Amino acid sequence: MENNNLENSNEGVCEVFDSHEDAVNRVKKRMSSEEEYAELSEFFKIFGNPTRLKIISLLTVEDLCVCDICDALESNQTTVSNQLRILRANNLVKYQKEGKMARYSLTDLHIEMIYKVGLEHILE
Repeated sequence: MENNNLENSNEGVCEVFDSHEDAVNRVKKRMSSEEEYAELSEFFKIFGNPTRLKIISLLTVEDLCVCDICDALESNQTTVSNQLRILRANNLVKYQKEGKMARYSLTDLHIEMIYKVGLEHILE
């Protein structure tokens, strides 16, 4: 991913500050509430952990039990279980008991779409 360093540059900054009231009013009407922005921020923080992203990526392919996830990630059950607990608590994954096994899946297509669009963006 290319890192554009604009910290010491005026590039992209208006030379004259004169906001466009009509445009500002239109976009302000479409803004969400502060609470919704806070919730959305917390939601995106969940995607900020590489192990959780790996788990999500696996579950975009197919539903898996904890043992399969551990093997695929070459990780121990404690680490995987802790990350699955966080994903479950935030409604990103769910599980279904099959005898003594717990098979995990993404809660809905939105999670897969968020993951895939994010990946697509960084690969551009």
